[in-house]
Amino acid sequence: MIKAQADIAIIGGTGVNDISLLTDIQRIELETPYGKPSDAIVIGEFNHRKIAFLPRHGKNHSYAPHKINYRANIYALKQLGVKRILAACAVGSLQPEYKPGELVFVDQFIDWTKLRINTFYEEENVYHVSLAEPVCKELRQLGIKEAEQMGLAHHQVGTYICIPGPRYSTRAESIFFKDVLKVQVVGMTMATECTLARELEMCYMPIACVTDYDAWTNNLVSAKEVREVMQANVLNVKELIFKMLAKIPNEQTDQCICWHALQDAKQ
Repeated sequence: MIKAQADIAIIGGTGVNDISLLTDIQRIELETPYGKPSDAIVIGEFNHRKIAFLPRHGKNHSYAPHKINYRANIYALKQLGVKRILAACAVGSLQPEYKPGELVFVDQFIDWTKLRINTFYEEENVYHVSLAEPVCKELRQLGIKEAEQMGLAHHQVGTYICIPGPRYSTRAESIFFKDVLKVQVVGMTMATECTLARELEMCYMPIACVTDYDAWTNNLVSAKEVREVMQANVLNVKELIFKMLAKIPNEQTDQCICWHALQDAKQ
C-alpha cells in the first residue's frame, strides 16, 4: 500500500530539474511491475496540492532516451494517484518560424521509434486506445492562456516527430521530416510518454522548448547547444508550469477525453 499520494506530476527533462517551489518534500522509492522508474519521485506541496516530480533521465541525465523505463515511470505516477502530467521537453525546430527559445504547445505527434515497448496491454486484456487527439485539450488551453498572459513567445500548435535517439538526425532525415512530413519539431521522448499516459487514463501535456534548428540547416546540432538554450529558458518553463499548477481545477470535466480513454477500447 502506497501512502504517499499526488494529484499532478511534473516530468522534468533537460534543464528542468529544480523543485525549489515545492514544500514539505519527501522522496519516494517505488518498484513497479515494469521495474524501477528513472529516479526516486519527489512529492511536495504547492498551492495546497500534492505535486510529484520525476526527472525522466534520472540523476545527472544518466538515462539516454532509448534506455528510459517509460512504463515504470508512468506506472509509478499512476500508483501515486496522479491524474495529470505536465512534461517539460527540449525539441529541435524543423521549420524556420519555430525559433530557439520559443515554446510549442504540441497537439500531435508522429512516432518514429522502432524498438520501444509503448503499451501496457500486450496480453489477455488488450485495449486499443484512441490517440486521434493525443494531448489533453484542457491542459493545452490552460498552458496557452498562461503563456499569453506571461508574454512568452510560443506556438499554439505543432506536430512532434519522436525519434529513437540518442543520436540526432542526419541532414537527409531532417529535410525529410521538414519538407515531406512537414513536421514542426523533433524530440525523443514525448510520443512514448503520451501513449502510456493515455492507456492509464491520465491527462498528459508536453511543454516543449525549442533549443535548436535541427540538421536541415548548415549548423550542426550539439548537446552543448541544446543544454545552453534550455538553461537560458528554464525559468520561463518553470514559471509557466507553476502558474498552471495554481489554476488546474481539482476535478476533470466531461470535456476531457483522457480520463475515460479505456471506456470503448476493449477488443
